[in-house]
Amino acid sequence: MIPENNRTKELKERWRRWYDARKDWDTQAREDIDFYLGNHFTSNEADALAERNQSNTPMDRLYSAIEQFKAIMTSKPPKFSAVPREDSDNKLASVWKTILEYVWDLSDGDEVFKQVVHDYAVTGLGYFYAYVDREADYGRGEVKFTYVDPFRVVVDPNSRNKWFDDSAGMMLSTVLTKVQLLNLYPQLSQVNEETGEMLIDELETLDYTDGDYPDSSQEYNNKSFTPDVTKDYDYGVSSQEKYRLLENFEKVKVPFYRVIDRRSGEEAILDEAALERYLKDPDIAKAFEEKLVDLVQVMQTRIQISCCVGQVMLYENVLDTDTYPIIPVPNIWTNTPYPMSDVRKNKDFQRFLNKTMSLITSHAQASSGLKLLVPQGSVQDIE
Repeated sequence: MIPENNRTKELKERWRRWYDARKDWDTQAREDIDFYLGNHFTSNEADALAERNQSNTPMDRLYSAIEQFKAIMTSKPPKFSAVPREDSDNKLASVWKTILEYVWDLSDGDEVFKQVVHDYAVTGLGYFYAYVDREADYGRGEVKFTYVDPFRVVVDPNSRNKWFDDSAGMMLSTVLTKVQLLNLYPQLSQVNEETGEMLIDELETLDYTDGDYPDSSQEYNNKSFTPDVTKDYDYGVSSQEKYRLLENFEKVKVPFYRVIDRRSGEEAILDEAALERYLKDPDIAKAFEEKLVDLVQVMQTRIQISCCVGQVMLYENVLDTDTYPIIPVPNIWTNTPYPMSDVRKNKDFQRFLNKTMSLITSHAQASSGLKLLVPQGSVQDIE
C-alpha cells in the first residue's frame, strides 16, 4: 500500500470534523428538497393517515412558488459594468466589462445562475465555483465558473461572516468512480514496481459515507431519482471502486517585495521568483550594492489549494487571490455557515394545508352517505 503522509491525514480528519458539524443542516436541507419535490410525509405519517382513512396526497404550493421565484430572478441575464477611477482608466474599464461578459457567456452563466438560485431557494445555500480550465483554448487556459452542490462543500463551523471570509478554510468533496478518476488523473494508472499494481488500486476507497448526498427521510409520493437513489444503479461499480477527491482551500501568508529604484523613482511589486530574476540583472545588482535600490518585504494573504485522494497528495499550489474561489450565496443567514431556506420557512404552512385538505376530504367521504345509529341489542334482526 502507498504510505500516508501527515498532510493527507490532516485534510481527511478536517473534512470529517466539518462534515459531522454540518449533519443536522444536511437533514433539514434534504427534507426541504423532498418538500420541493412533493414528498411531504414520512412513512409513519403516511401510515397514520391511511389508518384513519385520510388521504396522504399533498396540496403542493411550494413547488409553484419556487419555480415562479426562479423565473423572476433569472428572467434576464445580468449586466456588467466597470467604473474607472480616473479618466485614464476609461479604456481599461471597457476592457474589463468585455472580459466579464465573455467569462459569463463562456461558462454558460445563465444556466449556472439558475441552478445557484434553485439551491438558494430550496436548501438555503447556493455556491459559485471559479476555476481555471487549463485545457481550454488548446492549452492556453480560460477562467470559468460553475455551481457546486451545497452538500459537497464543508466550511469551518466557527465562521461568522455571511460570505465565509473569516473561515479557516473551505473543502470541496467529489466522489468519483475508478474510470472517472483515471480520466482526470491518468498518472494514477502507473504501475507500482514493488507491488505490480496500478497506483489507483492501492488508494483508499470510500469508508466514511456512501456519498455526499444525504438519504431521504420522507415517504415517496412522487418517485424522484435523486443522487441518493441512483448511486447504486450501476451494478458494475462497487463501493470499492469509488474514491473521494478532497480539495482544501485555506489562507496562507506569501512574501512579496516592494522594489523602489531611486534613480528613476519607479516602484515594482515582485514575488520571490520575479525578485530573483530582477536581481540577476548586473546593472540592478550593482545599484542594489550601492543602495540605489530599496527593497521592502511585505506579507500578503493568498489562497492555497491542496488536493488529495485517499492517501495520495495530488498537488498543492497557491492561487494569486485572497478570496476563496468557492463563493457562497446564503438565503436566510443565521450568523453561521448553516442558513435557512424559503422552503423551510414555509413548511409548517404547507403541512397545515395538507392537514386541512386531508380533513376536508375525509369529512366529505364520511358525510356522503346517511349513517343510522341503533343501540346494540335493541333490534333482533338489524337487516
